Amino acid sequence: MFAWRRTAVRKRVVVNLADRAFRGILWAQRGPLLVLRDAELLEAGRAPQPVDGEVVVERTRVEFTQVLAGGGGG
Repeated sequence: MFAWRRTAVRKRVVVNLADRAFRGILWAQRGPLLVLRDAELLEAGRAPQPVDGEVVVERTRVEFTQVLAGGGGG
């Protein structure tokens, strides 16, 4: 596991995909998957949309991840 991933768990992040992004708490990394809680869907030209439950993203689809300043989790 890379050091940045260890430090990003339980922090507020933006996970950027090719066509959209998710902002939320990076709750866990399970093999090839990232699990976000308290997430919002971010799409160009639209207001952020809250997402119920957990968002599971395949790491192979992630273009880059941003760890937000002051982004501590709950």
